[in-house]
Amino acid sequence: MSQPWLNAEEIAVHLGVTKDTVYAWIADRGMPAHKVGRLWKFQADEVDEWVRRGGASKTTSGTAP
Repeated sequence: MSQPWLNAEEIAVHLGVTKDTVYAWIADRGMPAHKVGRLWKFQADEVDEWVRRGGASKTTSGTAP
């Protein structure tokens, strides 16, 4: 059985961050997300793997770690 799709608020709660952080990670760090119409949807296992690979800890140019 497949996992349910999560919205931005649900994935933010899952990760313990704000929705603003989720949107920034999509834009700046390649967080795995799927656009469905105007909404972003997430699979928790894809996001969890991205976090394990260090996606959430990467710094962007011009910012401090």
